[in-house]
Amino acid sequence: MAAGDRVLAPGHIQFGEQLLLGPGTPYRWRKLTGWSDSPSFDSGTTNRPAGHGAYPGDLWAQPRTITVDEITIRAPAARIGAAVAAFEAGAVSLVDEVPLVVQVDERGPLMVWARCLRWSVPTGRGYRVGTITGCALQFEATDPRRYSLAEQQAEAGLPVDEAGLDWQAAGAVEQGLDWHLTTPPPPAGGPAVEAGLTFGAGGASGSLTATNAGNADAPAVLTFTGPVTSPSLRCVRTGRRWEYDLTLGPGEQLVVDAAAATVTLGGASRIYTVTDLSAPEQLLAVPPGVTDFAFRGAPDVPPHPDARALLRWRHAYW
Repeated sequence: MAAGDRVLAPGHIQFGEQLLLGPGTPYRWRKLTGWSDSPSFDSGTTNRPAGHGAYPGDLWAQPRTITVDEITIRAPAARIGAAVAAFEAGAVSLVDEVPLVVQVDERGPLMVWARCLRWSVPTGRGYRVGTITGCALQFEATDPRRYSLAEQQAEAGLPVDEAGLDWQAAGAVEQGLDWHLTTPPPPAGGPAVEAGLTFGAGGASGSLTATNAGNADAPAVLTFTGPVTSPSLRCVRTGRRWEYDLTLGPGEQLVVDAAAATVTLGGASRIYTVTDLSAPEQLLAVPPGVTDFAFRGAPDVPPHPDARALLRWRHAYW
């Protein structure tokens, strides 16, 4: 099942595959905090030792805490226990983070990966009447950015020069250019129409364009597919590049995952193949807006048409 597949209207909150809150469910909520708020930031700013003010440092976002308050659970009194049990079972996520998808308005749903830190179901008269009020859920997302549900991707091959004009060389003697006539020939009696010069097959730039519609850098997953030697991808906007000193055979795939900070080939780590020119894997991201990337291989190895660089990301929002 896809993340957020049950989120169909404003007010829906889906955690994992089982728990859905909002319209059309036994679980209604009235208050959501920490979702539309900016996360807290750790600041690297340092005070000037001999002057006013400070030296601005990097800002790094802390985990996002999301709380759903004033939840009401409603069910027939004879089945209220089953509704509570489903609520508690859907909240359990003690090991892995799972998708938490929220839609608050007409802009559609966004997603974080989170764990439920605590849930609360008051025990009282509500069990006898089938209405329990004052329930709550609290989640923590270690990555505070909110993401689009749909994954984006862009792909490029290695750069290839255009073939150019064909001078039809025979031995050491050039035969000249051929102003090809139309094919098929013109109707009987009509003049021949020249089709012009043939420049050969078009080339390829080795560039791919990525668009991030959000307002936060979007961590990406980069897949190099061979055959290619010393594959690299450079962000034209920032100048950062990710380059690896190895040769990929036909169909072999080197996967660079920014969120996990890993470089793997067939499931085995190849982080040791990183070159001195390469930026840290954690910085492989698509900035907000439109960004061009350039795919390259070893300059002394002819480019293979099957070599590919595939970049995958989601629109990211604070």
